[in-house]
Amino acid sequence: MTAVRPDIRPDVRPDLRPDTASQPAPAATPPFPTGFLWGAATAAYQVEGAARERGRTPSIWDTFSHTPGKVLNGDTGDVAADHFHRYRDDVALMKRLGLQAYRFSISWSRVQPTGRGPAIERGLDFYRSLVDELLAAGITPVATLYHWDLPQELEDAGGWPERATAERFADYAAIMARALGDGVGMWTTLNEPWCSAFLGYGSGVHAPGRTEPAAALRAAHHLNLAHGRATEALRANLPAAAQTSVTLNLHQVRPLTDSAADADAARRIDAVGNRVFTGPMLKGAYPEDLLTDTERIVNWPELIHEGDLAAIARPIDVLGVNYYTPTIVSTPADGSGDTRNDGHGSSDHSPWPGSEHVAFHLAEGKPRTAMNWSVDPNGLHALLMDVSREHPDLPLMVTENGAAFDDAPDADGRVHDPERIAYLYGHLEAVRRAAAEGADVRGYFLWSLMDNFEWGYGYAKRFGAVYVDYATQRRTPKSSAHWYGEVIARHALPPAAGPYA
Repeated sequence: MTAVRPDIRPDVRPDLRPDTASQPAPAATPPFPTGFLWGAATAAYQVEGAARERGRTPSIWDTFSHTPGKVLNGDTGDVAADHFHRYRDDVALMKRLGLQAYRFSISWSRVQPTGRGPAIERGLDFYRSLVDELLAAGITPVATLYHWDLPQELEDAGGWPERATAERFADYAAIMARALGDGVGMWTTLNEPWCSAFLGYGSGVHAPGRTEPAAALRAAHHLNLAHGRATEALRANLPAAAQTSVTLNLHQVRPLTDSAADADAARRIDAVGNRVFTGPMLKGAYPEDLLTDTERIVNWPELIHEGDLAAIARPIDVLGVNYYTPTIVSTPADGSGDTRNDGHGSSDHSPWPGSEHVAFHLAEGKPRTAMNWSVDPNGLHALLMDVSREHPDLPLMVTENGAAFDDAPDADGRVHDPERIAYLYGHLEAVRRAAAEGADVRGYFLWSLMDNFEWGYGYAKRFGAVYVDYATQRRTPKSSAHWYGEVIARHALPPAAGPYA
């Protein structure tokens, strides 16, 4: 069924642009590094819509969102922000806001409906047209192969806990490299494989909604293998100058106190939250403490085949880092855990296999977003510095950072979001400071370009710099969009709010 498209063009209304003529010139701030790339990001299932058009088949998120009780208010991504039909207008909007790059993901089941065999040209044509539109607008396309939307047919065959899925992913990567390689020079294999493995197969709050600790760990290994195999496929099919990467939602883990028990809790969560991916991807081995913590759950020697670790550790050009809020943990004296404050949804099942007893805490005295996440820019600075020290020769890019707030238009149709501006100011300053202190940070992608389907929260949470009226699909840039455009134009931070508050 084709989505209804009201005849309303999204636009940047001139009356939404603040009059800055009378504003005094702000004090100069240190600039960002030369060549620093400014962008915004989205994901296919969250924005595209057109769920049943041109041969697209269901992904695990189509199935999950159509299952009663899985998504707030019964929302689905069937229409979402209708980006599939409105991409030309959306690219024009990106250009007017001054974006230099757009990070988008490809719907696997739109281009390879069964997850196997040849691609369908009508699916590839959408992404070819999107890339052409971006290039014509002077915007760098950054393609992510996988942002959580596994073809349902592959899940029916076992999903990520099955080794064959990694091989299918490599085939898909080769298809996309050949289809878009002449226009896309920056590629990401996986977005946040931690969420795919541990929220999808552990706690069940994400698709496919399974609650099997062993399956979650098996999925993690096969996602690692998929990354390695896809990196190899990309290199074999892309021009030599193309860049490959992976994006990880690295947890900035802190112990609640300086006790030995809380330090061990932090070690455990760092292992299953971070090093389960950075170990094999960047060092060619799983950390021994992770293997010990989880040996009662999964047989690692049986799971890891000969040659797997070498395949997973293929070099990448950039590491994408996603950050929203810190992760504060403790070991309760009575041994009971409380994952309600881990920021990853509500479930009776833990996404932390082997460390289910660890308790999670919100940072005291910090503002909160609409997701009830603590606002703490220092966590992003610390994370970038830690990764930089651990991997000094690996360039970094902040591939997601942003916040949800309860945005709404005022009587004049304007959307003022000073809380988001404050959030972005603090986190961009953290990025600038990390770069000044030696971290090789090469870009920043705001999450998100526009309001969209926020997974298990449906349309109840708004992360966008652009407000989307879902009834009409009209786009209205919020104050933060104009503020971010000024940051890009200056290549430096203006006053925190200035005329945009």
